[in-house]
Amino acid sequence: MPKVLISDSMDPKAAEIFRANGIEVDEKPGLSKDELKAIIGDYDGLAIRSATKVTKELLEAATNLKVVGRAGIGVDNVDIPAASAKGVVVMNTPFGNSITTAEHAIALMFAVARELPQADVSTQSGKWEKNRFMGVELTGKTLGLIGAGNIGSIVAERALGLRMRVIAYDPFLTPERAIDLGVEKVALADLLARADFITLHTPLTDQTRNVLSRENLARTKKGVRIVNCARGGLIDEVALKEALESGHVAGAALDVFVEEPAKANPLFGTPGFIATPHLGASTTEAQVNVAIQVAEQMSDYLMTGGVTNALNMPSLSAEEAPKLKPYMELAQQLGSLIGQLVGRHITNVAIEVEGAAADLNPKPITGAVLAGLMRVYSDTVNMVNAPFLAKARGLDVREVRHDREGDYHTLVRVTANTPDGPKSVAGTLFGNAKPRLVEMLGMGIETELFGEMIYIANDDAPGFIGRLGSTLGEAAINIGTFQLGRRSAGGEAVLLLSVDHHVDRGLLERIKALPGVREVKPLRF
Repeated sequence: MPKVLISDSMDPKAAEIFRANGIEVDEKPGLSKDELKAIIGDYDGLAIRSATKVTKELLEAATNLKVVGRAGIGVDNVDIPAASAKGVVVMNTPFGNSITTAEHAIALMFAVARELPQADVSTQSGKWEKNRFMGVELTGKTLGLIGAGNIGSIVAERALGLRMRVIAYDPFLTPERAIDLGVEKVALADLLARADFITLHTPLTDQTRNVLSRENLARTKKGVRIVNCARGGLIDEVALKEALESGHVAGAALDVFVEEPAKANPLFGTPGFIATPHLGASTTEAQVNVAIQVAEQMSDYLMTGGVTNALNMPSLSAEEAPKLKPYMELAQQLGSLIGQLVGRHITNVAIEVEGAAADLNPKPITGAVLAGLMRVYSDTVNMVNAPFLAKARGLDVREVRHDREGDYHTLVRVTANTPDGPKSVAGTLFGNAKPRLVEMLGMGIETELFGEMIYIANDDAPGFIGRLGSTLGEAAINIGTFQLGRRSAGGEAVLLLSVDHHVDRGLLERIKALPGVREVKPLRF
């Protein structure tokens, strides 16, 4: 039974879902860093919000950890490269609090347009400063979205309902999607010059850090109002303070800050500035939604292999997982075989699929091939860290999908380029369930790949099999299966045999010394 730790405060429905799926769960919010490190090795899954820091140090202690699930969007508190290297899937729930965050951005737009917090403080202090708080309408104004993804698109929809004009800067926004949203796609410089209000809806990356820099703030329209409910670090806070004080920026409302909790910030006390304590996802509905989603996603992964909203591996739905499972087993075997045959001298690899395999999601098949292939480098490799290990080794990976019909109803082929030329293996599924090798190094050979095996390349000549059998018999090695393939009569032949015992180096040397033997390799699956 898989075991999950919930280390942050989370709606009780999360634990209920884990238990309903047959997963043991412990709820222990508020653990110190050392307390968490002391127990994390007992768990297969870790469900968190923003308080738990999943560091490289913690991951090193997480000897059984398979998945980290973040109930929310931001994963700034997770070391994703370290998790990937460790083979741990990192998931988030990007849609559970989208509406809540978008509504908070709209609320802050109203607040900054009408100076609502300042008017509230003034009125409750006994003043009646009606003429002091002269706001502006949203109707007819131009809203500039920096980021038009899930949350940005919801903000656009709400803003259009308020009769605002909406323009958007987003490199990933297609013209067709912009038309669907009813927004105008523009360059950043154009947005800065035209927008009366700017809202930010983008993750914090090297490309988006300080997207509203001192220089870009200076390019904004005089009197602009700015709202950020996305991530701290998207705005130069010191430059924003100066722009507010000079009057170039008429108002700003931030829910996120470079350093959180933001108990001290250069913006605090600045006229025209409104702050909230990272409330974007803080509604009852959102907290329930993200708790349910993270528990369902982690349960799917731990129980069926389904992968949803993962940040470091391809998604694989719970419905796809059973269908893809035998293909992934075949792909991993083929990757392992080519890796053991060729060793570490691969420059690039091509994964080709045809027949029924061509209709499937190719990413999990590619990940499984790499998981098998990369085992020549590491014995802790899996589908999560294999692509990262391949990239670190400079391995170029290519996916090819063929519409043609071949000799088999489904086929997966793995070709590795080496200094000695391309080396290829191919396999199929018998009964849509049982992986079977059908071709190796250009020769037809049909066998299952399992346990301890021996690969032999030899000259096709009479008497060889007898000599080999005698050598194995003298070493008390029992043969399980025995499969032959050859290019032509009297030419090169290959032999794959499974054995019931481990084959030591001494026996391999004796086999290699047999007349006609070109190469011998032990294989393990």
